[in-house]
Amino acid sequence: MSEIKENQMCLHEKGCKNIQEGTKVITVMRHDGLPDPVPEDEVPVPDQGFTHAGTFHADDVFSTALLRILNPRFQVFRGSRVPDDFCGIVYDIGLGEFDHHQADARKRPNGIGYAAFGLLWEKYGPRLVGDAEAADFDEAFVSALDDADNGGHPCVLSEAVAWFNPEWDSMDSSDERFVEAVGYAESILRHYLSQFEAQKRAEEEVREAMERSTNSVVVLERFVPWQSVLTPTDKKFCVYPSNRGGWSGQGVPVAPRSFATKIPFPEEWAGADAEALHRIDPGLNFCHKARFLISASDKETAVRMCLKAEEICNKKQ
Repeated sequence: MSEIKENQMCLHEKGCKNIQEGTKVITVMRHDGLPDPVPEDEVPVPDQGFTHAGTFHADDVFSTALLRILNPRFQVFRGSRVPDDFCGIVYDIGLGEFDHHQADARKRPNGIGYAAFGLLWEKYGPRLVGDAEAADFDEAFVSALDDADNGGHPCVLSEAVAWFNPEWDSMDSSDERFVEAVGYAESILRHYLSQFEAQKRAEEEVREAMERSTNSVVVLERFVPWQSVLTPTDKKFCVYPSNRGGWSGQGVPVAPRSFATKIPFPEEWAGADAEALHRIDPGLNFCHKARFLISASDKETAVRMCLKAEEICNKKQ
């Protein structure tokens, strides 16, 4: 699934010289089946890059994976010194645009220093997902890897990538293990991008459902991720088919990734058994003890119970 060639041969074919002994070019072959997010005629990075040899980290591994996504023809050369006439993108070595080992290395406004992956994502991430999502992904994912690489807070994913390095007494090639690690990182990034595209499709469907809503409840005819659309609105509940059968009614959070809802279901419903809930409504089967979710036998009951919860809440105010 991967190919490793001597760097001297490959660079000679491209007209580059002055390559030191032991440098390798690494070619990572994909096998995830996901589409390329960048059209072939819009590839923004060159076909080759250079990074450091030896022990690798999440920084150079995820950087290589990102460059592979931006350009499926991308090959990386690993060595201890960047050739004077290297014709490609250089990262995590060489003290250039995509290195972070220089004294004046850049930091984010929150104080977290950039590493190579963050510098590459800052430049090329918006091309893949747009400015807003690129900033969110940097905050939620990239910056943690950068921070760990700069000696800040430990990161579980960084540790996992480090495990790909050969054991101290292993005869395995560091370059071969690097190929494995890049494939792992590339799969993570490609699945993130696939989820991002799916989220955009979901948001369109939720907005259409919201336009049809005539009250505080939005009804989805199938489950799609909805919270990012409904949370900033005045909608209070979302009703959708449950994968366990029946229909679910869920409170809209007060903020992204919050478990607090704009209107919690009534306290007397919370954690009650089926018999007690059926006395409230024959179609009401479950109410989570945290008061953010109900289950009903049918769509009409789920909507009715959400509106009833809103009515009870308004009477208590």
